[in-house]
Amino acid sequence: MALLTAMIKTLTAALLVLVASAFPAQSATFSMKRGLNLDQWVTWPGEDHWDDARTILPYPEWRKFLKDEDLKSLKEAGFDFLRMPVDPSPFLSDQTTALRDDLYVSVLDSVRMINRAGLKVIVDMHLVPAGGGRKIGMAEVMNDPQTFDRYVDMVRRMGRTLAGEDPQKVAFELMNEPIVDCDAEGTSLWPDRQRELFAAARSSATQLTLVLTGACYSAASALEKIDPKTIPDDNVIWTFHSYDPFLLTHQGATWAGDFIPYVTGLPYPLTSVPKTQLDVTLDTIRARIKAEAPWTRQSGLLAYLDEQVASMDSPEKLLGLMDAPFKKVEAWSKANSIKPENITLGEFGMIRQEYGNAYVMPGAYRAAYVRDMIARAEAHGFSWSVWSYGGAFGIVDAFNGDKAEPDVMNAIRALP
Repeated sequence: MALLTAMIKTLTAALLVLVASAFPAQSATFSMKRGLNLDQWVTWPGEDHWDDARTILPYPEWRKFLKDEDLKSLKEAGFDFLRMPVDPSPFLSDQTTALRDDLYVSVLDSVRMINRAGLKVIVDMHLVPAGGGRKIGMAEVMNDPQTFDRYVDMVRRMGRTLAGEDPQKVAFELMNEPIVDCDAEGTSLWPDRQRELFAAARSSATQLTLVLTGACYSAASALEKIDPKTIPDDNVIWTFHSYDPFLLTHQGATWAGDFIPYVTGLPYPLTSVPKTQLDVTLDTIRARIKAEAPWTRQSGLLAYLDEQVASMDSPEKLLGLMDAPFKKVEAWSKANSIKPENITLGEFGMIRQEYGNAYVMPGAYRAAYVRDMIARAEAHGFSWSVWSYGGAFGIVDAFNGDKAEPDVMNAIRALP
């Protein structure tokens, strides 16, 4: 009997795949074109304060700083949707047990606030690394089966919370940038885990469009490894992220490895300044590496700098780097009969200023990069959402209530 049951399950799964592959994918209920990622945490309160309603609510934290008129101004600037990062950690923390219902209600209130401003919204479950007074992050969810099960339960309940909203105005993204399966020769855990998350969300949110992704930071190369036919559902949007070339978009970011923190001052593109000026900037970076990097790493970091610069020191090379993710996703989508409108570039952008670092990226470079990425996305028929409203990558706000330079927002307002 057990063998017969197993055979029936196998045949049923195979039939679902055949049915899904027999018909071209339809468009998702939720549609969007031009978007912006909202902020997640600004004050980053420690988990020991999460039992205080005054600290944790309203949620997400941007609700304490943005008003209705701020959201309406984004609509007027040309955005039609916002991607709303929601840190799942408080929903998994014992500190918030007494406030758990309030957290879900507050997320729903935030969704409705955005909709009232005339904007659609993607509710993005956005894990960040543990630390800084928080116990649960991406690694804990991915590495501990019990914590992952709790995350699945959270996704199910969040789906139930959002289920009654207008599916043309609200979509649900189940996990941002899963950090798993990054070793090319290693495991392939994400496809099964995403199917489990999908099943949980779809069981409670039967009408909402669900946003799915590839593993390893939602890279295009990871999306290529996903077989969408194993999720026989047309009401899905697939997302990928691209910050290429990383050397230019993350300059000075202290959390992005042991190389990037030494790099500041490079223009976008490299050919936008005279070669003599570029050489001075590169010499400054080399001197910083020699003065500050561990001596055992210096030669490797210097060689890596030269390698990276050589990969983008002409318009043709830079074009190849920036086009590569889009070409991969386009080929994948065509091979799987996925329409371009069912694909979104969920994150891209260029750093403005690392927190605590005096260097500020000139607004003209950031605007040029954002324009070029938008042009690529729209040429492929993909929607997009730039990272982000405020903070290190802010295009509206900077830090401590200051405003970012207007260049990027002006470039977006000027879009046809």
